[in-house]
Amino acid sequence: MGINPESRARFNLQRASILILDQNPMGMSILVQILTGFGAKTIHRCETVAEAEATVQKNEIDLMVVDSLGPGGAGYKFVHWLRRSKIQPNCFAPVLIIAGHTPQRAVAMARDCGAHFILAKPLTPIAVLERVLWISKEGRRFVECSTYVGPDRRFKNEGVPAGMEGRRRDDLPAEVGEATMPNMEQDVIDSMLKARKVQL
Repeated sequence: MGINPESRARFNLQRASILILDQNPMGMSILVQILTGFGAKTIHRCETVAEAEATVQKNEIDLMVVDSLGPGGAGYKFVHWLRRSKIQPNCFAPVLIIAGHTPQRAVAMARDCGAHFILAKPLTPIAVLERVLWISKEGRRFVECSTYVGPDRRFKNEGVPAGMEGRRRDDLPAEVGEATMPNMEQDVIDSMLKARKVQL
């Protein structure tokens, strides 16, 4: 996609072919403005899943930005279809899902349909930029099995490299031993992830 992950100043989507799937004209307009701001010239605008499927079959796509498309989750179903479509190279293209709300269930659906990332609305250019840079830098392998096709969902935190001192007192060592405390309850984890107002 012509992305230099080390420099935001050189970030340019000029040569990228991008598909946007969003049935809301306002949402489509915002996404087009953000992406053209990063130099994108080839943008395929799709308002329905049928249009998106037809576009994927006719054009090579470098990046897809897909709205969840309401409570029925048609956007997730499109990504699920895409990953199993065997339309190369599009079935391997990076996919960002955008959604009005991102509760744990929505994050799990995005992960399980084969998307690379989910972003909550309202979108900001910096949030889109950071996610696209992350995808371009990460280079996750694709996994294909009977229940899942998409980027490898496993992440591993190995701590700081051997022989290096961590910057924080709670950095993990390279070798992680047995757990020393019990797992946190899910409701405690959920409460930590909720947005909170901060007084400055």
